Amino acid sequence: MPKLGMEPIRRAALVKATIDVIGAQGSLDVTVSQIAKQAGMSSALAHHYFGGKDQIFLAAMRQILRDFGAEVVAELSRARTPRARAEALIGACFAPSCFDPATVSAWMTLYAQATTQPDMHRLLRLYQARLRSNLTYALRPLSPDPVADAETLSALIDGLYLRAALAGETDAPTAHSIALRALDRLTGANT
Repeated sequence: MPKLGMEPIRRAALVKATIDVIGAQGSLDVTVSQIAKQAGMSSALAHHYFGGKDQIFLAAMRQILRDFGAEVVAELSRARTPRARAEALIGACFAPSCFDPATVSAWMTLYAQATTQPDMHRLLRLYQARLRSNLTYALRPLSPDPVADAETLSALIDGLYLRAALAGETDAPTAHSIALRALDRLTGANT
């Protein structure tokens, strides 16, 4: 007889294991068996809960996006001005939980998988649209072209993640600083 209440615990363990294994491997070139082993369960149980590797990875990315959303809400709750709102959004992107090496690897895997997997493409587009929308709203009082500037900042954020994943040369404080300098230039702020 199955233990009641174990499913959410096991699902969460599989999601965390997926992020950890992808982070260690640097790609989605992992097996359900490796993920299940990291989570301390059988691959049959992992298949039972998610169906396959792509579904486990989607669940992991949804968790990463929920964590990112929590960072955004926490940062925005302290923002009192449009400038502080833009800085809060940038700060959330480079928060330690969002810029963890395993999380960065998962993001890069999502970008790669989004080219061929419709569900992953849809999730990536949702994230990108929400980030651009939030940045556009924050930049409206600060910029003559908030839509273009939001696009520039979101592309810069993606590029900083790419640098961190591929070259390992960019850390969170450096990336945050670069993005804030770009915000200054885009909005004409004196630095």
